Amino acid sequence: MQNHIAEFRKAAGLSQQELADASAVSRKTISTVETSRFIPSVIITLKIARQFETTVEQLFSLE
Repeated sequence: MQNHIAEFRKAAGLSQQELADASAVSRKTISTVETSRFIPSVIITLKIARQFETTVEQLFSLE
């Protein structure tokens, strides 16, 4: 699975910590999701999508 969280985050001018705080997760969670070392739960995925006012499909795609 690929994700575009880093691109969305950088375009929004947010640090990993700022996105983590806004999504109520740890900075490490954001880091490991961005680098595809961790596949997030549906709840985390929806929280991140909400921060960017986008859909999960815009953030994640199957290879």
